[in-house]
Amino acid sequence: MNFPWPEVASTSAAGLSAVAAVGAWVAARRANATANVVASIERERWHADLTPQFSITIERAEGDRSTLDVQLIGPLPLGHLDEVNIAIVSSDDADRTSTLPGPPTQEDIDAQVWGPYRFTHGADGTDAHGSRVQPVSMRVGRGRPFSIEMTRAPLWQEGGDAQERWRSRWRGTPLCLLITCRRGGSDQWVIPCEVENPAPRVGRL
Repeated sequence: MNFPWPEVASTSAAGLSAVAAVGAWVAARRANATANVVASIERERWHADLTPQFSITIERAEGDRSTLDVQLIGPLPLGHLDEVNIAIVSSDDADRTSTLPGPPTQEDIDAQVWGPYRFTHGADGTDAHGSRVQPVSMRVGRGRPFSIEMTRAPLWQEGGDAQERWRSRWRGTPLCLLITCRRGGSDQWVIPCEVENPAPRVGRL
């Protein structure tokens, strides 16, 4: 019997070619996956390196009004931000979930600014509660002031000394902000900040 060596050789060659093709495909997928991982790591590093840096101070004025000075100081390669959204958040960690019937409602509680300052109503596109202002754009090395005022005691807080007790509670407590920054269509950073609350000015005699 004649053994069909040519057919066997042809089949073996085809099989080896198929194995080589599969191996090349697997190698290509692994290389592509590795490249994607490296690219993702580089994007995350680049994004972290461009995290906006702010210098924020409170400049006390007469009466209840003050100025919140927000300066975008870096990093230089960032260049600019298309949107800077500034929100005042609670200056403590208290859980303010309404558990009792009647006032105050959860909506009332959420509307109250729990801290020493709120944005001044009617200025800088402030919302109805004084917790946030209209988004602005900024360039590195520049900034802008925002008008703020001392918060007032909630309407449901009773007693003739309600305002004084409220002010005493927050005196010296830092102002807490949450700043959401955007540049372009996909770059976003969320930055929590604590701003030192300066002592009231002492009038001259």
